[in-house]
Amino acid sequence: MIHLEKLSKVYHTEEMETHALSGIDLAVAKGEFVSVNGPSGCGKTTLLSLLGLLDTPSGGEYRLDGQSVDKLSRAERTKVRNRDIGFIFQSFNLIENLTVFENIELPLVYRGIKGEEARERVAGVLEKMDMEHRRNHYPTQLSGGQQQRIAVARAVVGSPKILLADEPTGNLDSANGDVVMDLLNQLHGEGATICMVTHDPRYADRAQRKVKLLDGKIID
Repeated sequence: MIHLEKLSKVYHTEEMETHALSGIDLAVAKGEFVSVNGPSGCGKTTLLSLLGLLDTPSGGEYRLDGQSVDKLSRAERTKVRNRDIGFIFQSFNLIENLTVFENIELPLVYRGIKGEEARERVAGVLEKMDMEHRRNHYPTQLSGGQQQRIAVARAVVGSPKILLADEPTGNLDSANGDVVMDLLNQLHGEGATICMVTHDPRYADRAQRKVKLLDGKIID
């Protein structure tokens, strides 16, 4: 599903250049659950940004499901990102003036999926997350754990090829963190391909495979 070869990312300023990633070789199979961990500043979030087509590499090759994405236009990258990638963020990133239902529906709207099909998809993920009773609530009316469950629902409603989770338990207490990890493990069991960045070794251990970064390089 994911194939990285000699991937690098360099940030330039007037005074210096920073090598955020250097020569990353990584393959993630379809249906695999991989955690990426390492100390702050090691390149974890940069790697996830490249995988999610939110940034472009300085060198190397990235193939997503067999397609080389490095030379796609901005419009093509947006299309692939919306169709093939689901994002789960540490800070939830829900829109406060939209209901739970409308937040989850948003990725489908961007794809042009509306009407009964959209309603059925949203209802299905609400049931999976055990959040049907919150469909007409607003994010500010939910606990942190509930907001993250809605964020997971939004990420999976479009049946993406890969889920990218950036510290999905970082803003949660341990009980709610465990609930979110249970959801991710459930989705993995149903066939989802997941790449998760985490600094918590307990949650890294729950992935199928662990990748450790240090100073922009894979060391284990």
